[in-house]
Amino acid sequence: MLALLSLLQNPRDWPGRVLAERLDVTPRTVRRDVERLRELGYRIGATKGPDGGYRLAAGSELPPLLFDDDQAVAIAVALQSVPSSGVDVEEAATRALATVRQVMPSRLRHRVDGIRFTRVENETRVDPAVLEAVSAAVRERRMLRFDYGAPADRPARRSEPHAIVAREGRWYLIAWDVDADDWRTFRLDRLRPRIPTGPSFTPRALPAADAATYLAARSKGSVSEDRWPCIGEVVMHLPARQIAPFLGDGTLEEIDAESCRMSLGSWSWVGVLAAVARFDAPFEIVGPEELRTAAGVLAGRLAAAGDSSA
Repeated sequence: MLALLSLLQNPRDWPGRVLAERLDVTPRTVRRDVERLRELGYRIGATKGPDGGYRLAAGSELPPLLFDDDQAVAIAVALQSVPSSGVDVEEAATRALATVRQVMPSRLRHRVDGIRFTRVENETRVDPAVLEAVSAAVRERRMLRFDYGAPADRPARRSEPHAIVAREGRWYLIAWDVDADDWRTFRLDRLRPRIPTGPSFTPRALPAADAATYLAARSKGSVSEDRWPCIGEVVMHLPARQIAPFLGDGTLEEIDAESCRMSLGSWSWVGVLAAVARFDAPFEIVGPEELRTAAGVLAGRLAAAGDSSA
């Protein structure tokens, strides 16, 4: 019956025979379980004919909560992970988990109680009211005016909000900045919306495949592609297994038991060399030529720094 409810939550008509096949039961069992769900308060409509079927109606009051094992685990993990999310709803999440736990059967309650893990507290905090207001502006495609950072007496920023992206514990608004006449990213923990919102607007096309790609590209000094502007290749005299856990988004190819070929990127060619040098092992530069030139520049800087310290 729980598996049936999970399927019905997809907004479509489900013919009885299709539900029976998906659940590996008879059509009679499907009809019986539909009636049991109706008795619990779930509004399940039925239409006849070759294109008919069952559909879970929206807008009814919340019936008794029913969760299968996977849903119970998902709820426990999601609610306990709230402190790491960056949204300031930790107290509400704790109360929600306690409420959900009370209506669960003892078997599921014991499973949920057994899920415990150490969370890394997120120092940034996004006001849920800010998240809600900005999300509404994105959804309704309405101009958003907001104060950003300090001081508060600056003129309000005017933007066409495109999307909200959560990345590495922080929440960002991707928007077209009307005054700057360009795309910008804004952290939601520093943003204070002004009410009311402005008029509706026609969305512009992002200079990237999607909002997540755009944010990743900007963090690497790019605009449209999730890639570093400077990517170099070296041969490291270290076993690949010692490098792999710390390589990040670079690539690694084992040459033999004691050396490997490594490709990684950064904002600058000297930055690539700095990323390579942190492994504290001999290496040879494969290319490109810009990386070799940067090695000479860095060598001169390090030599000068050594002389000045003496």
